[in-house]
Amino acid sequence: MSKNKLSKGQQRRVQANHQRRLKRTDNKPELDDSQLGEPQDGIVISRFGMHADVEAADGTLHRCNIRRTLRSLVTGDRVVWRPGVGAHEGVKGIVEAVHERTSVLNRPDFYDGVKPIAANIDQIVIVSAILPELSLNMIDRYLVACETLEVEPLIVLNKIDLLDAEARKRVDGMMDIYRRVGYRVLEVSSQTREGMAAFEQALADRISIFAGQSGVGKSSLLNALLPATEKQILVNEVSDVSGLGQHTTTAARLYHFQHGGDVIDSPGVREFGLWHLEPEQITRAYVEFRDYLGGCKFRDCRHDTDPGCAIRAAVESGAIARERFDNYHRILESMAQVKTRKNFPEAES
Repeated sequence: MSKNKLSKGQQRRVQANHQRRLKRTDNKPELDDSQLGEPQDGIVISRFGMHADVEAADGTLHRCNIRRTLRSLVTGDRVVWRPGVGAHEGVKGIVEAVHERTSVLNRPDFYDGVKPIAANIDQIVIVSAILPELSLNMIDRYLVACETLEVEPLIVLNKIDLLDAEARKRVDGMMDIYRRVGYRVLEVSSQTREGMAAFEQALADRISIFAGQSGVGKSSLLNALLPATEKQILVNEVSDVSGLGQHTTTAARLYHFQHGGDVIDSPGVREFGLWHLEPEQITRAYVEFRDYLGGCKFRDCRHDTDPGCAIRAAVESGAIARERFDNYHRILESMAQVKTRKNFPEAES
């Protein structure tokens, strides 16, 4: 039996109760200037309710309160914070301001629209693997997200040590679909360390976030890349029975790679949906489609069975990979289904 969904009235009452609880703490005085040191820059390593772990320029970590005037603060934010001083050195620091973000990764939410989960990302690492299943559809979904966010993607195929020569050739052909479009693709193994040197180089001097389904080895890759002092990401091996891995991260956190660069590990990324996007945004996110947009016979062409479709003609001529084209329509279909469920929820019993 499916769970009953909250009515709009129930949602309003829940939100009102939440606001009343917040107001109970609003009367607590914040630290004044006499208790605080000079403002300094830092970066949010992780966020916990109304507190954040902020890393100072010297690498030290400080658990800070967050000014109530700050509406949004996420891992990766560059902030201005002040430490407790003098007789108040034991007092937590406080985050006072947030620098302008270069990018923000949002996760769609049925009730709140979109929620920011990480900021200032330079690169999204799309991790896939031959086990539990190599899904080009999932890769394409993440690529759409990257193009929409205007964040550079890096496709990483993990567990290649499990492939024999024939299977490796077949998988190489599948990855060539993305190389021909212009995407970077790396084939690696966290067990044998094949391809890991090139991977480390691709991560240097960037803030990356790893995306991918459970079981593809994201945590294993991170633990192979992180120094011993940062190895706090637990790994559950893929079950011999189910073939599925277990995701163990519970809160977004920033880690430093030993060869340079940073990574934000966030459980929200694996649930990143596309239903909040418009079909036109999905079409535009397929970079190989762009040269053909505007060339269709009809302005409202759906790029399916419509006569005179320039994109379908490019597929039939081999200029666009059929696998990508088919996944494009699967994505649109799944979006329509999710939007239908969102707009027309099940009747309450």
